[in-house]
Amino acid sequence: MSDKEEQVDVLFNEADEEVQENKYLMCKIGGEVYGIDIQHVTDIIELQKITEVPDMPKYVKGVINLRGQVIPVIDLRLRFGMEQREYDDRTVITVVKIKDNSIGFIIDTATEVQDIPEKNVDPPPKFQGDAAKRKYVSGLGKVEKEVIILLDIEKLVVQEEIESIQAEIENTN
Repeated sequence: MSDKEEQVDVLFNEADEEVQENKYLMCKIGGEVYGIDIQHVTDIIELQKITEVPDMPKYVKGVINLRGQVIPVIDLRLRFGMEQREYDDRTVITVVKIKDNSIGFIIDTATEVQDIPEKNVDPPPKFQGDAAKRKYVSGLGKVEKEVIILLDIEKLVVQEEIESIQAEIENTN
């Protein structure tokens, strides 16, 4: 087990959901810091071989085999319309559970778990512009002088996409 996996196990061995409330995994994507509700995160793993699946959107990189389970992997940079970059030793796959489905998100790096009390979370801004990106944001967390973009992971992947990916996986087997 690598150091990263050991650190993650310590984070996620908390069985008490109350302890995980208002806690977010901080991750960097591009120059921004994003927060993913820790209650959805099941694993953080080092980048591994990703098997490409044909006819998928560009941001769906393929699938991985994690302890016998085939998991679709989405590059969040591409999902957000950012420029693709070469993966490095800090790039990780954050595995989340969305409605009984496990999905891996490739992020530039995971940094820490941060407690952001509800009183420090503002709703997402309501300005004109790129509504597609805005729909993934559940709120803006304030931590000291920094603003963290809190992601709504259930909106990052719509149910039809999950079903489409799973159907393609089954067709290739």
